[in-house]
Amino acid sequence: MSALSGEAAAMLVVILVGFLPTEMWRALAMVAGRKVQEGSELFRWVKAVATALLAAVVGRLIFAPAGTLAEMPLSLRLASIAIGVAVFFACRRSILLGALAGEAVLLGGAWWFLG
Repeated sequence: MSALSGEAAAMLVVILVGFLPTEMWRALAMVAGRKVQEGSELFRWVKAVATALLAAVVGRLIFAPAGTLAEMPLSLRLASIAIGVAVFFACRRSILLGALAGEAVLLGGAWWFLG
């Protein structure tokens, strides 16, 4: 029974420390973002910052990965990005299909290299 209470306590910590603060900032961003016009300077700046952050995360995952991803060869990580981008453009700019294709290449390569 103590394991269950430990799991319940862990879930409560995740909700209070991880989920709620994130949702609070999302809600505030939605309220603040309602008055921002799509073509405004502020909107373009926010879009540029978001794009830069995403590029930084992807770059870190490719060139400085952690965990199991670090065991994959750089060529496989680069190939998964290249194929994902190619599928994205080939399938009428479908983010979902591009991401799934890149992930499939990465998972297939992991299966091949790590056995």
